[in-house]
Amino acid sequence: MSGAGPVADGGRRGDGARAAPSVAAGTAPHLLAINFRDMAHPEAGGAELHLEQILLEAVARGWRVTWLASGFPGGVPESEHRGIRVLRRGAWWNFNGVVPGVLRRELAAPPPDLVVEDINKVPCLTPWWTRSKVAAIVPHLFGTAAFAEAAAPVALYVVALEALIPWVYRRSRFVVISESTRDDLIARGIAAGRITVVHCGLDHDVYRTDPTVAKHARPTILFVGRLRRYKGLDWVMRALPAVLGRVPGARLQVIGDGPFESQLRRAADRLGVAAAVEFLGFLPRAEKVRRMQEAWVVVQPSPKEGWGLTVVEAGACGTAVVAADSPGLRDSVRRDETGLLVPFGDDARLADALARVLADPALRARLAAAGRHWAERFSWPACGRASLDALGVGGRA
Repeated sequence: MSGAGPVADGGRRGDGARAAPSVAAGTAPHLLAINFRDMAHPEAGGAELHLEQILLEAVARGWRVTWLASGFPGGVPESEHRGIRVLRRGAWWNFNGVVPGVLRRELAAPPPDLVVEDINKVPCLTPWWTRSKVAAIVPHLFGTAAFAEAAAPVALYVVALEALIPWVYRRSRFVVISESTRDDLIARGIAAGRITVVHCGLDHDVYRTDPTVAKHARPTILFVGRLRRYKGLDWVMRALPAVLGRVPGARLQVIGDGPFESQLRRAADRLGVAAAVEFLGFLPRAEKVRRMQEAWVVVQPSPKEGWGLTVVEAGACGTAVVAADSPGLRDSVRRDETGLLVPFGDDARLADALARVLADPALRARLAAAGRHWAERFSWPACGRASLDALGVGGRA
């Protein structure tokens, strides 16, 4: 990584790709973005924030932007979000099947100048359904990690669709958010010259240190994320008894909700650590930030991430990090500098890393200081600009 803000590499135009038109006075080229969720979706997260920042930059460059997403209970079929037209069609479970018809019936006359598909669930195979140029944003692909979350038939479906990506998107440019995702795409057969790495940004007005907020008096581990099986929080539960054996007053606070919560609560009971675990549910952003500032260490135990936005946010808040040594997280955490990385699934080593950070004030302070410095490199405006440049989205002439 070099300079301030996100880092980009590669980015040469692939075979058959043409540059998107620049925006001249009196014209407004049309950019269509496709993603399973939009910012109003109840489960919108880091992937949606990332796409939003890119699309806001396109609006600033004078493009007409449409965001096609799945519907959700209470969501209207069409709305406006910060200058972006939002269309909601289908539902989360059939969205990729609905996209072809929507492109044919509603978005073909005239076709968009550029379609950007954000592949963060399963691919919609957009190049098959439109005459427009198609580019792709890929936070990460699931691969075999799909079997950790879904039943075997569903996981096989995901893996089969992902296997089509190199062929279906063979003329597309790709923007990815980490070197790990880039390497995954290359291993799948996508030419390195069509892939650009642009790291995620950060809102420094929100995620920052606050001298008026003190660290908890009690040693506190914080997890922030969706409560799904593939996020790895059950691994933290298994490590917690050994942490408490070395740091008896420690506790784990959990911010987030999701379908795996009941299993996690049962695991805490079974392991005898329920009294040391607080499930806080979904919290407003300001409260989440305050909890990050107060925590002694933020833990990120996922076996695979696109980038790992929460660990950079934690660093900006002046909090040390312990994370899985897994794709994405080994890019967003600088090993033994901004955080400690632990082989995924190793209960003993995770417990040791957490206990070390909780018990060693000097280590916590060193990791926190380096995390603040690392976080300064990233901003959302820089991410948006670099991403659009890589995708060939010009500005007003």
